[in-house]
Amino acid sequence: MAKIKVAVIGGSGLDNPSLMKNRTEKRVKTPFGNPSSPLAIGKIRGVDAVVLARHGKDHSIYPTGVNYRANIHALKKEGCTHILATTAVGSLREKIRPGDLVFVDQFIDFTRHRPLTFHEKKVVHTPMAEPFCGYLRSVLTDSAKRLKLRHHTRGTVVTIEGPRFSTKAESHMFRMLGADVINMSTVPEVALAREAGICYQTIAMSTDYDCWKEGEEPVTWDMILSIMKKNADNVIRLVLDAITTIERTECECR
Repeated sequence: MAKIKVAVIGGSGLDNPSLMKNRTEKRVKTPFGNPSSPLAIGKIRGVDAVVLARHGKDHSIYPTGVNYRANIHALKKEGCTHILATTAVGSLREKIRPGDLVFVDQFIDFTRHRPLTFHEKKVVHTPMAEPFCGYLRSVLTDSAKRLKLRHHTRGTVVTIEGPRFSTKAESHMFRMLGADVINMSTVPEVALAREAGICYQTIAMSTDYDCWKEGEEPVTWDMILSIMKKNADNVIRLVLDAITTIERTECECR
């Protein structure tokens, strides 16, 4: 029987020592010129897990300079079978508000051509994140209700490189494509995880909305940071429920 090992990657909150039992830390040597980001290895709710936290406390960014391929290689080498990626997104539509949970179903990349993609003018469609199975989606929806979070069953994500927001011109184009939310850049992980044979699913929480509308007051980093801090605790609770459910459903399928 295949052994389940869940990798959790994303932002603040994941570096909380209480999240994981029997915790050890390491960096994995990779064939890409540098080691992986720091990995925490142990058990989460009895399930073997690896945590890769990109951000530290107060959302400070770890200055590792590690590329996506090195991290996915490390997770594959550690025997991870599932990736739960937690990410913060900004919404292009008023219906999605700060603190909302979004089930991501597709990524559209406007930045560069990558492996495992097909091209349409300047738009690059990458392989979608693995859709949540019905039972797991139901569990997360119930969790969101308990946390009094609004949730959205679909979310096409437009990604852009680097820690910046889109321009008003870009956001208009994104709306024309029917995108709901915009993310910094998770696209490479989706393609690389697919390449490595690791199931990749995304738990996305909205940090701001409608911040590119003409006449709208600019969204400041302080405003976003306050929402991200609130989201961090909620995301951890959703991750815990998701890991428990993955373990249960995988055992039932054996």
